[in-house]
Formats: sequence, structure tokens, C-alpha cells
Amino acid sequence: MSDQETPHIEKGRPDSEEYSHDPSTSTKHLDAAWQFLDSHRDKNTVVPTDDVYLAKLRRKIDWHIVPLMFLCYTMQFLDKVIINYAAVMGIGKDLNLGPNDISHLATALFAALLFFEVPNVYALQKFPAAKWLGANVILWGVATACGAAATSFSTLLPSRIFLGIFEATIGPSLLLISSQWYTKSEQGPRFSFWYLGLGLGQIVGGLVSYGFQHMGPSSSLSGWRTMFLVLGVVTVVIGVATFLFLPDTPMKAAWLSDEEKIALLRHVSVNQTGISNRNKFRFEEIVEAFLDPQIYLLTLSVILLSVSSGIVTTYSATVIRNLGYDSKQAALMNTPSGAISIIFALIVGFGIRTKSHRWVWIIVCLLGGVTGGALLSFIPKTNKAGALAGVYLVNSVTATLPVFYQWTASNTGGATKRAFAAALISGSFSIGNIIGPQTFQDRDKPEYHPAKIAVLATQAACIGTTFALFMYYVWQNKSRSRAGLAETTEDEFLDRNTWLDQTDRENKRFKYVY
Repeated sequence: MSDQETPHIEKGRPDSEEYSHDPSTSTKHLDAAWQFLDSHRDKNTVVPTDDVYLAKLRRKIDWHIVPLMFLCYTMQFLDKVIINYAAVMGIGKDLNLGPNDISHLATALFAALLFFEVPNVYALQKFPAAKWLGANVILWGVATACGAAATSFSTLLPSRIFLGIFEATIGPSLLLISSQWYTKSEQGPRFSFWYLGLGLGQIVGGLVSYGFQHMGPSSSLSGWRTMFLVLGVVTVVIGVATFLFLPDTPMKAAWLSDEEKIALLRHVSVNQTGISNRNKFRFEEIVEAFLDPQIYLLTLSVILLSVSSGIVTTYSATVIRNLGYDSKQAALMNTPSGAISIIFALIVGFGIRTKSHRWVWIIVCLLGGVTGGALLSFIPKTNKAGALAGVYLVNSVTATLPVFYQWTASNTGGATKRAFAAALISGSFSIGNIIGPQTFQDRDKPEYHPAKIAVLATQAACIGTTFALFMYYVWQNKSRSRAGLAETTEDEFLDRNTWLDQTDRENKRFKYVY
């Protein structure tokens, strides 16, 4: 069907009741999307709505924003995980590191990331998320490159701390940006698409490490130093591209026509989570978040699943090397972990889009992690195939994090509350990654049983918290259904109340997805 044949609806005439001004609805509490719609009343009378048009619009959006988010997430993982590969490339000997210094470096990075989630809440409320993300990507690229100049633990530590500071925005920023462009059902695969960067980072990291390990002793820089420098420069380039080309909101996308912007805003209005509202920081929304049971369940779940992430991110190459492989082989043997992450992320993303049972997909992935943890814990290292299968299967849990991100974006309303929840969930990921490496102590080598048992136990516990979260959402939706409150439809996209800055608990028509 051609664009000329696209059916249209008549909606939102300037003199309609939907444009009446309710004095109780202050403009400062209205989303930026409403301000755009209100200023384009003449074009709101003709809005394309058919599935063919929307599918074409989605593809256009996907190609403009998802690749940049994917590259940002790839580099944030690579820049963190290179300490994993550097550990088998001689960084310990070159910098005279102590037995547990790699663990301390990983802990320092995630501690900095956790601490700076707090100012990120305010920053994401006051600054455009895309610009804030781009600037921080540039800065963490610089921090990564500076690691090449380290001469000791004390000189490498600041590089890793600043990396954590600037990477603190990656999860919350991508969460908020993604939620602006898609409905709740469409968000699942898109979150998974940019999260595929983690899997690619695992594969590329292994190959990059393998390549740089072939640098000869006559080279002016050692292999691990060159790796830090090259990846830092690549990150800076991607950060500049993100700053320049990722739109702050759909309303500011130069590659969308006004008609396309209106059609998109109509389509995503059913989310009831808004697009952007930076007019006021509402402290009462922070208080509400602290009283919201779902926030505690989301936070606990992410901490539990991230413990194994911290172990795998920091020590998977070491675990593989202890199976009897040399450092080059360990780097290569770690690359299938990335393939497992990608496969599970794609399955979960498309599974959510078609069936929408997010909690089921999370538990399926966690069962894979439990199986991997059991193989690592109870299979002797003489059984290399079984131990390797355990290392690889643990990576299935990585596919659950974008689902928790998407749950956070979909099930929290209110600009301030959503930014706070995004930062809190990202901070929870940091807590898990702080705990994980600390279970990996030098005194436990070569088997590292406490770390392996931690993987098994935390994934099993996360299954329980995920199911509890599912039951909470079912209960909340049933309570609202009994009250006879109808959900918002796309036809109400020109109603001011649709774009009010309300939290999910203030908006009694809000429905949770699970």
C-alpha cells in the first residue's frame, strides 16, 4: 500500500474538547510530547494509523537509533572486561599486582558506578538523555585509554574508577531512550537488540586479546597496553557519533516528518509513561519509589543475577585457563560465551514480542544459569567439556537483564520515578558485580569453589524473586480491573491527561506488564 493510500483518521480538531484547558492541569506537569502535539494542531487532524505504515516507521526508527545504542553497550562491556583479558596477558607481572588486586580493581569500578547512579538521577531529569549518554561515552573512552599508561596498581586504579563513574549512565540512559520510541510489547526485542552488544563484546574481547597477545617483545607497547589504548579510541569515536546523531526525543528527530512524529506519539501513548518531562524534579516520586514493593523485588532480583555476571566478567578467562589451557587458548575459548549471550538474548527478545510472558523467559534463562553453576561446582576440572559447558551456560542469565530493564521502563510511571528506578536497577547491577569478584579469592584457587557455589545459589534465589514479582503484578492488575478502570487507548493520544506526569500508582488506569 502506498503512502497516498494510507487510511487516516480525523482526530484532534483545534476546537475539540480534547484541547480544552483544565486549570488544574499545570503545563509544567505535562510531557514534552503534549507540547509538540499542541503546537501542531493543524497536522493532528490527519494521522496515519494502519499497520503497514507503523511497521515502516518502526523500521526507520530501528535503523537510526538501535545501532548506536548497540555500539555503546558493546563498548561499555568491552572496556570493563578487558581487565579480564589483561589478567592473562601479563598485566599482573608488569604492574606487580597482588593476588587479589584484579578483584579489587573490579570492585572499585562497580563501586564508582554505584555511587554515581545517584547524581545520574538528577542529570537524566535535567539533561537530554542522548546528549548525556554521548558525553559520558566519550569520557569513559578517555578513561580506558589512560589505563595504558599505568605503571602500578595505584596508577591503574584511577582509570578504572573514572571508567565506573562515566559508565554509570549507560543502563539508565538506554532504558529511558528506548522507552520513548516503542510500545511496551515492542520494547522487549529492542532492549535485547542493543543488549546484544554484551555478547558481541565477549566475542570481540576474546579475539582482540588473542590478537594483541601476538605482539612481539620488541613492540614499544605491550599487548595489553595497546589493547587499552585502541579500545579507548574506538569508544571515543562511538561517543562522538552518539552525541551528534542520537536524537534526544522523537520530537527532535530531524529524519522524521511532523506527520511521522505525530503517528509515533499516538502509537506509544498507550504506555502511559510519557516521553520526556524535564520541567520539574518531583521529590514525592522518589518517596513513592521507596514505598513501592516492585522496586524492591526488581532491585533484589538484579543483584542476585548480577553476582554471576561479576564473576564471569572478571574471571571467566582465568577459570578456563585453570582447566589446562594457555593464555591465548583461554582468550579464544571464552568467545563462545558471547554466542550463548546473543542466542538467549534473541530468543528472549522475540519470545516477549510474540508471547509477552516476561517472567517465564527470565526463569528459563535462570535455569540455564543454575545448570551452569552446578556444572562448575560439581564437575571435576579433569572433565574439561563439562566445565566449559558450565562456563558457557552461566552466560544464559545475561539475557535476563534487558528484561528487568524493560520491566522497569514499562512498569514505572512519572519522569522522576522512572529515572530514579532506572538508576536504582543499574546500581543493583553494580552491587552484584561488586559481590561477585569478591567471592573469587586467591586462597581458593585453583578450583574457586565458593565463587562457583555463589553462581548456583544466586541464580536459584533469583527464580524465587522473579516469580514473586510476577504475582505482584497480577495482583495489582486484578485490583485495578475490579475497580472498572479502562486502559488508555491510542484514540486518547490528544487528551491532556494521557501526557500528565503521573506515576504508575497515581494513574489508576495504568496496567503492569509481566
